[in-house]
Amino acid sequence: MSLSLPLVGRAFFSGATLPAMARRNPREHGEWLARTVEEALEPELPIVDPHHHLWTHVEPPYLLDELRGDTGAGHRVTDTVFVECGWAWDRDAADPVMVPVPEVAAVAELARRSDDGAGSRIAAIVGHADLRYGAEAGRALDALAEAGDGRFVGIRHATAWDADPAIPDHRTEPGPGLMGDATWRRGFAELASRGLSYDAWLYHPQIPELVELARAFPEVPMVCDHLGGPLGVRSYGGRRSEVHSQTRGALEQLASCPNVTLKLGGIGMAVMGDGWHRREQPPGSGEIAAVWGPFIRWCIDTFGPDRCMFESNFPVDRESVSYVVLWNAFKRMTADLGADDRAALFGGTARRVYRLA
Repeated sequence: MSLSLPLVGRAFFSGATLPAMARRNPREHGEWLARTVEEALEPELPIVDPHHHLWTHVEPPYLLDELRGDTGAGHRVTDTVFVECGWAWDRDAADPVMVPVPEVAAVAELARRSDDGAGSRIAAIVGHADLRYGAEAGRALDALAEAGDGRFVGIRHATAWDADPAIPDHRTEPGPGLMGDATWRRGFAELASRGLSYDAWLYHPQIPELVELARAFPEVPMVCDHLGGPLGVRSYGGRRSEVHSQTRGALEQLASCPNVTLKLGGIGMAVMGDGWHRREQPPGSGEIAAVWGPFIRWCIDTFGPDRCMFESNFPVDRESVSYVVLWNAFKRMTADLGADDRAALFGGTARRVYRLA
């Protein structure tokens, strides 16, 4: 395939992808979320939240105070992992390979402030490097490691793209078949030589591409974000049973790759098709568990608890559900599992994969 460089990305949260919390007045969205209030279930259960964002480039801003407000709302969230979101990129950088580096530096500063003991700690940072630069991406990885001040553990180069033009592509405009491109894979090899992990954000028809990548690079720890991205909008709307069947078939193949773990979450995103963000009242944890519990339990059975981790995907999932209600739903889904399995799902797997101290 032909790669057009440099590609530093358009704003991801534009048009159809704009979260409802950003489309609404922030106060109105907060009032909407407050229509469904729950006490945190099992408030002493330790949680590592392995997937959240920070930003000022989307309204309302979501930084350390907002993160602490959510993680401190009732659940015992001890540590978190920041995942890149295009915030603080230097899109005017003289060296386009270095465009994403300032984001990691900005998050590292907030992470140092989070060490003061006042709430959950930002323990690790997943940044971005554009692997379309091939081996040159290694220079970005080294700069990210320096900027991360000991917390940089890997990257996400999202490849979310679909043949349906009505489905929003990722802000980095990946195009089809990116994970199989030879130049991109030369960039990917730079992760292996540095012992870094890779987070994959894609849509469910692309999971077979991730299977091929995982088999080609068995030494690289890989994390499949958001249940593999089962789509539920546009041409996929009203086809939930079919989509989930296709996703399960692809995830079975992915589970055969021992270097891959699966993040259980992203279920508050509009692209998943539940339409909760359009309702007069947000869903409660019981409803969320009823809707997504069977699929998530299938994922746990297929990958095993030691290769699955619950995630908040906040503040993106906040467009549909509050932080307390979301984690209550995860706890309801797993209430009958043993203590060791739940310890892995709610923290142990994330600690191992992201090498948290």
